[in-house]
Amino acid sequence: MIGRVIKFHNSFFFVEIDGRLIPCSLRGLLKRDKRLITVCPGDFVEITLLDDGSGVIKRVVDRKNLLIRPAAANIDQIVLTFAAAEPDLHPLLLNRFLVLAEAAAVEHIIICVNKIDLIDDAAHFLDEYSSLYRIIRVSARSGEGIDRLRAQLIDRVTVFTGPSGVGKSSILNAVDPSINQLVGSISNRIRRGKNTTRVAELIKFAGGYLVDTPGFSAVELADAGVDDKNLAHYFPEFHHHSAWCRFNPCSHSHEPDCAVKAAVADGSILEQRYAAYVAMLKELKEREKKL
Repeated sequence: MIGRVIKFHNSFFFVEIDGRLIPCSLRGLLKRDKRLITVCPGDFVEITLLDDGSGVIKRVVDRKNLLIRPAAANIDQIVLTFAAAEPDLHPLLLNRFLVLAEAAAVEHIIICVNKIDLIDDAAHFLDEYSSLYRIIRVSARSGEGIDRLRAQLIDRVTVFTGPSGVGKSSILNAVDPSINQLVGSISNRIRRGKNTTRVAELIKFAGGYLVDTPGFSAVELADAGVDDKNLAHYFPEFHHHSAWCRFNPCSHSHEPDCAVKAAVADGSILEQRYAAYVAMLKELKEREKKL
């Protein structure tokens, strides 16, 4: 029997087959598998039913993609959720999430900016990224922009992720109040979000699924297979220019006659994006030295 893993809770994987959820454990061989992620929400798995109505997962069907953190498989779309304020959006963190999404080979990547009711000139917030990614600006509190976001979710498996406190669960509640996610609040003391979502779970919605995920701020690029050699690949605006670099390969950092650096200088590539690239490149190189 083949089904989809909907959630992992209390050491069981809940697999949906013919409209019912079957709690399943892992077959011994899968438990001994040393891969980083053996089974996660979104996986299609083959199970064997037991007499007590539970099941055992025998194998995982080949995935079309995998988001490492938070772990979710076979997804169509990722909505990277940030706040316009409280907490303020940090450009480097935004770009780390974008690299992670690109590395997961997700077909559709959306940047969703919540809490636009807290800032002036909200209509143009993050305009500089609009040539690279779809930007949807919303206010979960007022409902502004929610209809536009909801239209993007139809018939797709969509992962919502982002730092803690940006209002992912509040947005899902605004999209569909029946989801009734537990909504957290911002800690006035440290100005970071209180993490209220504990596990990734697929929630049926409009012919597809929504996935709310635990909020976090630390993203290990290396866990997603990103290193100093392939980092540039996950900046799609670099691709056209890199063909004209004098050196191949080119790290786009210190080499002379680098077409990517020239594009930054003439404004063809956003300086903020390049600065984030350089920061991540340095981090990955330093990590490599320590191994």
